[in-house]
Amino acid sequence: TQDELLKVAREYKRRGLPIDVIVVDFFHWPKQGEWKFDPVYWPDPDGMVMELKDMGIELMVSIWPTVDKTSEHYEEMLEKGYLVRTERGHRVGLDFQGATIHLDVTNPKGREYIWNKAKKHYYDKGIRIFWLDEAEPEYSVYDFDNYRYYLGSNLRIGNLYPREYAKAFYEGMKSEGQNNIVNLVRCAWAGSQKYGALVWSGDIASSFESMRNQLMAGLNMGIAGIPWWTTDIGGFHGGNPDDEKFRGLFIRWFQWGTFCPVMRLHGDREPRQPQYGTSGGASCRSGADNEVWSYGEQVYDICVKYMNIREKLRDYTRELMKEAHEIGTPVMRTMFYQFPEDERCWELSDEYMYGDRYLVAPVLYDAAKEREVYLPKGCTWKEIESGSVYQGGTTIKVTLTLESMPVFERL
Repeated sequence: TQDELLKVAREYKRRGLPIDVIVVDFFHWPKQGEWKFDPVYWPDPDGMVMELKDMGIELMVSIWPTVDKTSEHYEEMLEKGYLVRTERGHRVGLDFQGATIHLDVTNPKGREYIWNKAKKHYYDKGIRIFWLDEAEPEYSVYDFDNYRYYLGSNLRIGNLYPREYAKAFYEGMKSEGQNNIVNLVRCAWAGSQKYGALVWSGDIASSFESMRNQLMAGLNMGIAGIPWWTTDIGGFHGGNPDDEKFRGLFIRWFQWGTFCPVMRLHGDREPRQPQYGTSGGASCRSGADNEVWSYGEQVYDICVKYMNIREKLRDYTRELMKEAHEIGTPVMRTMFYQFPEDERCWELSDEYMYGDRYLVAPVLYDAAKEREVYLPKGCTWKEIESGSVYQGGTTIKVTLTLESMPVFERL
């Protein structure tokens, strides 16, 4: 709710913690496909946006392309051909919190339609960042041959959907005179980077195995030409902030997130909160608190340490983003990308370079006491926690503590 969101934002400021963006997540609307705040739970969005801006915080709002058959725009969109069609059966795409079908973003008029609604209910209130969720899009039944878009069958052009989804908001925001457009999106395709796509890796499991997979995903995304990338720190599905085992995972993920292109905390924590209200999206209950102070004092102190490290990297990170924008260089770089002449670097998959200066070796296993780190040849390396200096071309064993993650600066 509006009260809950502002309470969190004020607490970050009271504690003196850095925060750039806070998010209004899904089901803040009366019904899917209405793309506006539900006044029952968000009585004064204009005042909320103004207070956040006064605190130096931008508001990001979740958008879903699903349209409930009982929503206020469904009949109009159906008549104008702005919805995905089915070759057979009932026109239903995702049956979640209502029977819905997706906006057809491959239709230029469909893109214009959703932007006009978003502009009226969000952009004109001062909201300048959007979270374009459900971007694949997600179907209840994946009969790809059954779905037909404006540009053709799903089988033929379906992978274009997330790109055109990002394009809808990029074009709309550009038409309003906005520059430096970045929107969070759950999926991407070749060319999505042209439309300000910041891709996150979706609703992933809260486990070390999942964390290892995310590292691979981020590195592959970068060399595929999409440098803006992030994950849900701690994973999305599950995880109880009071569980010591999960706290260990959360710490390791938070440390790694410090050296990702975008550092972002999000997840559906357990146990779920009681249902608040009965109308709108009330039945889609919120998860447990998931702020840096929700995990106990030890975790909090480690989080603050790494948030401050991230702040010190702000100018450096901006330079990496500028380089990525101008020539496509990944922000997270595989070792072989940065050191192609070092044969050992072609074999590494559990460490990477954050730009050309920092070698990052995430802790990827539960309760790990040490890990090996290969330092590429031809360089001298300084471990940023201890200050120890090493010559390149060697593999070292690093003793691990919960309070730190191995990171080496290239001298």
